[in-house]
Amino acid sequence: MSTTYDLIILGGGVAGMTSAIYGARANLRVLILDENACGGLVNWTKVVENMPSYTSIGGMELVERIQEQVEALGVDIEEAACIDAIDFSGEEKIIEADDTVYKAKAVIVATGRKPVPLEVAGECDNVHFCAICDGAAYKGKKVLVVGGGNSGFDEAIALLDQGIEELMLVEKMDTFFAAQSAQDELQSRPNSTISHSTEVTDVVYGEKLQSVTLRNVATNETIEHECDGIFVFMGQEPGTEVFEGQLSLDKQGYIDTDDLMKTSVAGVFAAGDVRQKKYRQITTAMADGTIAALEAERFIHSITE
Repeated sequence: MSTTYDLIILGGGVAGMTSAIYGARANLRVLILDENACGGLVNWTKVVENMPSYTSIGGMELVERIQEQVEALGVDIEEAACIDAIDFSGEEKIIEADDTVYKAKAVIVATGRKPVPLEVAGECDNVHFCAICDGAAYKGKKVLVVGGGNSGFDEAIALLDQGIEELMLVEKMDTFFAAQSAQDELQSRPNSTISHSTEVTDVVYGEKLQSVTLRNVATNETIEHECDGIFVFMGQEPGTEVFEGQLSLDKQGYIDTDDLMKTSVAGVFAAGDVRQKKYRQITTAMADGTIAALEAERFIHSITE
């Protein structure tokens, strides 16, 4: 089956959905393909308090409201779409996903970033990357948080607020990188322990997680630590593996663009966290999505006139 669109947007996060809104309002036939669910990392944000027009709003609620607007404009959305191959070499851009061949005059890449995995955890089902999404299942249980940045500390506090019985946070480096206020808050909780210069070297699990091996990187001393769940916050990396050899990427794997979101390939644009940029916020993702869609519309008109 072959399905043709004016504009295909890869990624249904805030940048992608903003692009879809502008594309649909320009009377383009638009498709969003997302390998997970629309919303991206905003789904994992407990409270958003820097979004104009909302004093405070939950991340999932914000995503739902944006997606409702996208769907009301007639945009097609395919979630849980596995991209098998892409070909941006011709005038018509081709994307193969789940045995379907999609074609478009222009493409916007908004695949965002994804959490850096804990490699030693393998296929353990008790490893998570979102306290809001998965923390409730561990009420009254013991969890390990990996990562000493703002995300690690903020999510650890969120886990304790959900009723975690005992929490330990570890960071491989010899210092923590979170705001001091967050460090002070977590240290004040009687059922929490924090430890830097500590890494996870092994995870023992069967039908469920049993324990982890923790190593002090300074002394090489190891201990076994029992826990029911692991929450990983070791940073994020761009979702650009499928674009290697198709688009120009920087050393970190982010897509190179100019200020108009144009990539190294005519007719292909990038928006949001997937591109190299200094600030990564919901509002800057929306700005990227807006610019990318307006430029995509101009490009489509230029090749069809």
